[in-house]
Amino acid sequence: MPHAPIARIAPGNDPYRWLEERDAPEVIAHLEAENAWLEAQMADQKDLREALFQEIKGRIRETDLSLPVPWGPWLYYQRTTAGDEYPRHYRCPRPADGSLTLDEAGEQLLLDPNELAAGGFLSIGAFSVSPDHQRLAYSLDTSGDEIYRLFVKDLASGDISALPFEDCDGSMTWANDSATLFFGELDDTHRPFRLNRHRLGEPGAERVFEEEDGRFFLHCYRTSSERQLVLLLNSKTTCEAWVLDADAPSGAWTCLAAREEGHEYYPDHGQLDGQWTWLIRSNQSGINFALFQASDAAPGREHWRELIAHDPARMLEGASLNAGGFALSLREGGLPIIEVHPAGGAPYPLQLPDAAYSLYVQDSLEFDSPVIRLRYEALNRPAQIRQLTLASGEQQVLKETPVEGPFDADDYVSQRLWATAADGTQVPISLVARRETLGRPAPLYLYGYGAYGESLDPWFSHARLSLLERGFVFAIAHVRGGGELGEAWYRAGKLEHKTNSFGDFIACAERLIAEGYTTSAQLAISGGSAGGLLMGAVLNLRPELFAAAIAEVPFVDVLNTMLNPDLPLTVTEYDEWGDPNDPEVFQRIKAYAPYENVQARAYPAMLVVAGYNDSRVQYWEAAKWVARLRALKTDHNPLLLKTDLEAGHGGMSGRYQALRDVALEYAFLLKVLGLAQS
Repeated sequence: MPHAPIARIAPGNDPYRWLEERDAPEVIAHLEAENAWLEAQMADQKDLREALFQEIKGRIRETDLSLPVPWGPWLYYQRTTAGDEYPRHYRCPRPADGSLTLDEAGEQLLLDPNELAAGGFLSIGAFSVSPDHQRLAYSLDTSGDEIYRLFVKDLASGDISALPFEDCDGSMTWANDSATLFFGELDDTHRPFRLNRHRLGEPGAERVFEEEDGRFFLHCYRTSSERQLVLLLNSKTTCEAWVLDADAPSGAWTCLAAREEGHEYYPDHGQLDGQWTWLIRSNQSGINFALFQASDAAPGREHWRELIAHDPARMLEGASLNAGGFALSLREGGLPIIEVHPAGGAPYPLQLPDAAYSLYVQDSLEFDSPVIRLRYEALNRPAQIRQLTLASGEQQVLKETPVEGPFDADDYVSQRLWATAADGTQVPISLVARRETLGRPAPLYLYGYGAYGESLDPWFSHARLSLLERGFVFAIAHVRGGGELGEAWYRAGKLEHKTNSFGDFIACAERLIAEGYTTSAQLAISGGSAGGLLMGAVLNLRPELFAAAIAEVPFVDVLNTMLNPDLPLTVTEYDEWGDPNDPEVFQRIKAYAPYENVQARAYPAMLVVAGYNDSRVQYWEAAKWVARLRALKTDHNPLLLKTDLEAGHGGMSGRYQALRDVALEYAFLLKVLGLAQS
């Protein structure tokens, strides 16, 4: 009989530190042994895994076409083909009648990622056509470590040039001359810290800007008007933006507002009342942000004037601009709201059909377009691309992601519930199930994240239907630390308030049990990255509350990671978790760090997933955590570790590979909950 892998214990405060010795033969052997143990433990589910994969794949339209995007004389779009892991990128001439009808005879293949991947890992960073439509700039990561190589393709001849630069972050931004590219470079900690300027046909690149403060990331982008370039430098609490006329790429950059600790601002350039202007989303008048305006002639902060005031009840998350007006992305009551301000008209909010949903501006299209595109979806409703006419508010569904086979959104119930945390805070829960599932305790999959102010809005999943059809309920715990209820919600779940995230998640689980949706014996939980930290923390606090847990690329060795400033992203994370070189912060993190707090007690069944090339959460965090759990836990529940040896933070890159990963997770849940034959 095979035995679970046993990690050797080294002396010292961290007995499994030896697993951090990347590429050491004993480390590779240990990870491979863990992978083999997983396959041995899941061998009896081989047929179920394959059936789940085929079932999920069968709901997806394998050969499909994305909605074409009009730009200049072309329509740009992607085409997926059955059997291919990645969509191909195309364009064709734009019809004179303004329609989106494709001229397949004039179709031009721009990029085929399937050919570039050659069966291995592939992630495309930049995909940027030059303003004159003659060239394509793109970047590739072929290992999952998020270090990119840069390429430029001549779209007339098909010739491809590999740019001779290393340690690139993958960004590529064109100036309006279609010959100058700006790209970012990574430092030793994997932080985008340097902006370079390269002119096609000339050797080398010129350094434009270098950010010395390890908390700040550097990012370059074109504004909505396409008349300006922005260099944004931002930490988790502070921003500084420099701007450049896109028609003069060799010119000098101008700072809009010098960095001031705590001041975050995000500029865009467009038109108001026929005048070119800057619109700046800033928190200088309140934590939920306000919108300011500044003229082209005087864009400095001292000339900003308030256009949309700060609202303590609504978070201003973004503003999308074009000549027809602007659309505000707001958050109110835990839900995304879009409020349109048409040029020369009265503002209006969009009306939507579901109680809990995801909504954002997907594409503002060309600057002079009278329409923008929205992406809308709900837990029970596949994603729709909606066209919104700014002047009238008319919405038109241009495309809905198809679900192959029998499917009716009305067969599923989507709900919004609220749990009460220990301090009385009301925590939102989004939930979906088949109608006949509700009314009795059922197996329930509870997902959480709760960090960085990121909002985890409800989303539709073709794969999730395989659980719902087997009688599962799916729920999302919108815990503090996320951004669902604005900036205050985020701040209430970070730094010294981080434990609120854990208490909120437990409160959501308890509410779902108390209301009869599930029982502890049927409750599975899941989270990834910072959500993996959430999983590790609640498992240490209340292991008896859960039957199973899935932790993907989990940030569980948080104390040791934050004590090592040479690791990627550590210094930038001080604003999120705190700097443990401060004794008070050290004790605070140590008190909840999942790896540090594993105890000799029973834990639920667990599946842990890591990426060997992950530059954000190192593979050893999961490996060390599992090793300590194996040594200390007192139960006989399955504890499985899967390390993708050729992937990074996002897992395997191809669409079929990703579906096989989901099939493994679902088969694991069905096995440990005793539902494998259902």
